Amino acid sequence: MQAEIDVAVVGGGVAGLTAGMYAARNGMRTVLFEAMMPGGQTATILRLENYPGFPDGVDGAALAADILRQAEAAGCELRYEAVQEIIPAEAVAAPHTIVTAAGRYAAKTVILAGGAAPRRLGLPREEELTGHGVSYCATCDGALFRGKRVAVVGGGNTALTDALVLSRYAERVFLIHRRDAFRGSRVLEDRVRATAQIELLLSRTVSGLLGTDKLSGLQLAAPDGADAGELAVDGLFVAVGVSPVSEFVADCLQRSSNGGIVTDARMQTSLPGVYAAGDCRDTALRQVVTAAADGAVAAASASEYVMSLG
Repeated sequence: MQAEIDVAVVGGGVAGLTAGMYAARNGMRTVLFEAMMPGGQTATILRLENYPGFPDGVDGAALAADILRQAEAAGCELRYEAVQEIIPAEAVAAPHTIVTAAGRYAAKTVILAGGAAPRRLGLPREEELTGHGVSYCATCDGALFRGKRVAVVGGGNTALTDALVLSRYAERVFLIHRRDAFRGSRVLEDRVRATAQIELLLSRTVSGLLGTDKLSGLQLAAPDGADAGELAVDGLFVAVGVSPVSEFVADCLQRSSNGGIVTDARMQTSLPGVYAAGDCRDTALRQVVTAAADGAVAAASASEYVMSLG
């Protein structure tokens, strides 16, 4: 067991990085655990247009990198280790245990900020074709489809943004949505409708994936389930929402029906000394600005809790 940590932050997205920065600035020994690269979903956004203070937009990866530098400058320690389990404290004043492949860590408080993962369509062979034509990140994989035909499925801001990103590379982008109206912002919708390479396929769903070793097309369906024909494409980008990353704490924390970790206004979970921030918690809005705010509140609450222990 390593030396005891005051605040352990699980997840290096904007919520986690902000929490790490605030906790370290409060004088807490703070360690942030991140399985991959810091930044989370924000790092995949080419231009973030609704973050306050940037009227011309800001590159998501650059914003995340700046917050990381702030956190490290404040004294937050970053460890590239995936958290496998959290063992709750046996008593109120006892530490919680963070379990990773590298070892175990004792932490007086824990801030869960694992974010959310893209939701799958649930179609046969979807997992098999992921990376072979099926993708969940237009910013990451869009350049691989230069001059090709691709489709985006979804009706929110992510789907609209993905279609615009892909129009920079693809010869044709088909935007498929199960309804006849979008759920995203009017600004993005207007841009999509004004982009010649994007073709809207409304009141349609994807009912099947075609192709053997790689994706070659889609089977479409009408809202009533009737066959709506096939669409030849080289790539499919799925943007139908996200699911909170919270399965690893399902046995010890209260969660909502959609898997979001339930918290109060101070980001306190059902377990004393454990907090949640950002997209992993049960929240009405999942945006970069709310993730940052959650992280700040969670860090303040965790710091107060540590100080109350004496």
